[in-house]
Amino acid sequence: MPVDFTAIDFETANSHPSSACSVGLVRVRAGEVVDRVHWLIRPPSGHEAFLPFNIRIHGITPAMVADSRDWAGQLADLREFIGDDVAVAHNASFDMGVIRAACAETVTPTPRLKYLCSVQISRKTYEIPSHRLPLSAAAAGYGEFAHHDALADAEACAAIISDAARRHAVDSVAALAKQTGVRIQQLKAIPLKL
Repeated sequence: MPVDFTAIDFETANSHPSSACSVGLVRVRAGEVVDRVHWLIRPPSGHEAFLPFNIRIHGITPAMVADSRDWAGQLADLREFIGDDVAVAHNASFDMGVIRAACAETVTPTPRLKYLCSVQISRKTYEIPSHRLPLSAAAAGYGEFAHHDALADAEACAAIISDAARRHAVDSVAALAKQTGVRIQQLKAIPLKL
């Protein structure tokens, strides 16, 4: 069954959510990947330290992002790629938290994205011992991939949603959310503390 959406995944330089250093985006139309992009991001000042733990996970170093655009410099391209799509991420609270925190840290407007979590969809679709991305992707029939590469993770996430839509016999992300009882949420800015 056809579904249209954009899958997204971030990698971060450290434990602060605003420290995005890489993003992968995958556009899906009628259940098929039609476009994919990936770029590196220079984390904001004050949160630019790369922890060895994070480097071991994703392999991105400070030197690799030194000439990359910062959060504000790449945000328009990110928003343009997603357009009016529902953004889908595996553990969406993390990825949406990155957007929210990076926008707050750089004083840039938070995009008003609608989003859906593929972990929640996986839980309503597959009977597997864990719903971590590699296991959920395998349940969706998606082969091995470079886990913690932002583009590869976004593609795996896209495969989960497309497969879940087929299994639940629905033709849209909204119908998939309704069928599984998972809510499509709206990204909002971090409230200012007075």
